[in-house]
Amino acid sequence: MSGSNLETRSFLDELCSFDKSFYFDLGHPLLNRMADCFVRAAGIGAVQTVTREAYFTALESYNVDSDVGANKKHHRFPGLRGEDSRKSVEALVMRTGKESLQWGMAAGVCSGLTYGLKEARGVHDWKNSALAGAITGATVALTTDDNSHENVVQCAITGAALSAAANLLTGIF
Repeated sequence: MSGSNLETRSFLDELCSFDKSFYFDLGHPLLNRMADCFVRAAGIGAVQTVTREAYFTALESYNVDSDVGANKKHHRFPGLRGEDSRKSVEALVMRTGKESLQWGMAAGVCSGLTYGLKEARGVHDWKNSALAGAITGATVALTTDDNSHENVVQCAITGAALSAAANLLTGIF
C-alpha cells in the first residue's frame, strides 16, 4: 500500500502506521517523543477509566436486579453517586481527567527518560529502562492519594521491574 496520498488512505492504513511517526513536531526528538507518548497514553487512560466505570455500574445494576445483595461490590468512585446525573457526570469527567493525566504523565516521563539516558549513555539497554521505570513509578506514586514513603518506594520498584522486563522481553516476542 502506498499510503502517500492522504485522500486515498484508509482507516486501516492509519492504524498500521500508528507507531511509525509522531503526532507532534516540537523541534526536538525528546519533546516529540514525550508529547506523543503523553497524548497516546492519556487517551488510553481515559478509555480505561470510562470502561471501568461502565463495568462497575453494570455490575451494580445486575446485583440490584438479581437481589444478590450479600456479595455487592463497592463502587470504585464514590463521587459518582451524585445527587443527580449532572453531578455524576462531573465526577466522571474529573476522575477521567485525573487518570488520563496520570497515564499520560507516566508515559511521557518514562519515554523521555529512556530517550535521554540512551542519548547520554550511548546505549539502549535494560539499565536505562529500569532507571526510567523507577523514576516514573515514584512520580506516579506521588500523584496518588497515598503518597507515603512506602508507597513511593513500592511504586518505584514496580516501575523499574516492569520497565526492565519489558525491555528484556522486547526481543523475544
